[in-house]
Formats: sequence, structure tokens, C-alpha cells
Amino acid sequence: MIPSTANCIAFCGSKRIASGPLSSVALKAKAIFDRDKWAQVVIFDDATSFSVEVDFRGTARDVLRRLAERDSAVAAPPANPQRGPGRPKLGVVAREVTLLPRHWDWLASQPGGASVALRKLVESARQANRGQDARRKAQESAYRFLAAMAGNEPGFEEAIRALFGNKPQRFNEMVRAWPKDIRNHAKKLAAPVFQAGDKHGLGG
Repeated sequence: MIPSTANCIAFCGSKRIASGPLSSVALKAKAIFDRDKWAQVVIFDDATSFSVEVDFRGTARDVLRRLAERDSAVAAPPANPQRGPGRPKLGVVAREVTLLPRHWDWLASQPGGASVALRKLVESARQANRGQDARRKAQESAYRFLAAMAGNEPGFEEAIRALFGNKPQRFNEMVRAWPKDIRNHAKKLAAPVFQAGDKHGLGG
């Protein structure tokens, strides 16, 4: 569930109708639904390409009110949070980790103990894999959009292979005949994938 301030993009059929904060996009989609209740409108989170559900019943003010209520529900802390291990006020939360005895022995021998050692390992891995993680997330986002909006377009399967095979020229060839707005957004989502792939020597 994303906040009403998150950037989104909306399509009606193959035509892009709005982009920007969810609250603004939802109002434009609402206006289309008011004119045509059978309109095929879909809203995507611009970062992840997950579809965004919006309740369009009632007036435009009703739509915005529900979005605001959803924002408040997401931001509100649990009514009666259960205290447990960790230091939640500092953002440190305890969860179960399953390791072999030799792993626990090694962690216990590290300066600061197991928790400090694990945090250092995780941070080191995050830094080392930052580029690959960003590329993977961009691939997943592009794939979600393509699967939702271009699954019946010619060359769809080949475009997916090019996306995951880091073949930008082939990808552009496959999407060239697609509807303009779908093609442009697909290329926008795929661009970070190909840029990251070039940096990691995955060109082809």
C-alpha cells in the first residue's frame, strides 16, 4: 500500500492519461470513470510497477478522503505494541535467525558479539551488492509493467528475453511497433537495467 504522495502513472487502455502523485492521478482516473464506467483504467506505482487499487466510489472528494485515511492508517503505530527483545526506539528489532552451531560459535567470538557482527555483515553485503540489487529491482519493475500492459503485443516474449539478457538494441526493436505510450514507458523502465548492465560488463 503506497501513500497518496507516491509517484504513479495511469493508463486507459494503451493511452497514458496521467502521471504524478497518486492523489492527482486518482482524480484524473476518477474523471474518466465518471464519463465511462466501463473504461479500462489501471494505475501503477512508478517505482515498482505494482498496480495500485483505488476506490472510485462517490465524489472526487470521497476518493481523496479515502486516500488520506489510508495514509493515516499506514502511518499510525499499533494500538498496543508488544514489547520484545531489541531496542525498537532506536530502530533495532529482534527476529529469529537460524544458523549452524559453527556459525554461532564464530559470531560469538567477534568483537561486540553476534548482533554487532551480523549487522556489520549485512551492511557490507548491502554495499557490495547495491548495483546488482538496483538492477534486479529495475528488471522486476519493467517486467511487471510489460506483463500487465504488453503481454499480447508482438515481440513480447523476445522483449522479455532482451530485458533479462541485457540487449538494449534488441529490446528497442521488439517494442518499436507497440502503442506509443506503452512503448515509451517500457523503455523508461528498462533504461536503468541496461545502464547497470553495461557498468557490470553484461553488454551484449
